[in-house]
Amino acid sequence: MSVLKFIRRELKGWGKVERVVFPLGILAIIILSFIMNDSKVALISAVCGVSYSIFAGKGKISCYFFGLCGTLCYSYISLKNHLFGNLCLYMLFYLPMQVTGIFKWKQHLKKDSQEIEKTELSKRDGVVYLVLSVLLTFVAYLILYKIHDQSPIIDSITTVFSVIGMILTVKRCIEQWYVWFVVNGLSVVMWIKAYALGSNCFATILMWAIYFVLSIYFLYTWKKELNGRLK
Repeated sequence: MSVLKFIRRELKGWGKVERVVFPLGILAIIILSFIMNDSKVALISAVCGVSYSIFAGKGKISCYFFGLCGTLCYSYISLKNHLFGNLCLYMLFYLPMQVTGIFKWKQHLKKDSQEIEKTELSKRDGVVYLVLSVLLTFVAYLILYKIHDQSPIIDSITTVFSVIGMILTVKRCIEQWYVWFVVNGLSVVMWIKAYALGSNCFATILMWAIYFVLSIYFLYTWKKELNGRLK
């Protein structure tokens, strides 16, 4: 398959909202990043991150290629800002999960649109994930507090919930968007705090803010598709 054909396939089925939000979001990040004298790594991370989120929301397998690049950049930013929970999350979990996601999603692509088949958790599995999230968050907080993490409470929640969210993403579950709603909202707060302490991470704040909006939008679109399938 040629590169041009692959790009056309990945852009197939995009609605008006995605066609407008994607370029405007990227443009806003680039412009504001230069105005605020942000770091180049933060800019690349933000561009790749927003691209990943939109393509993942559309169920396009190419999201994981953006995810690989964004993961490496974001890991470097987390290290510089002493957010060790995020660093471990991205290097030890997100990085291999990007590769896993490519192979998992490839097995569940629709032939017509080349988008993934969406699924949802059973009530029993939902309860299991919720209880597991709470327990692991408590353990993560104790560890991060001991190693003097900059934001142990928020970092522990975002770290654990991001693990759960990524698992649900690879499993193609709609519940991932509830998890990302929490993660993205708290991440905005965490990076605003880092920015206030002198970090050049304005593009990162904007990236998480866009994530937050997209998590609401894609929860709506996925729910609409699943409800339509049940009728």
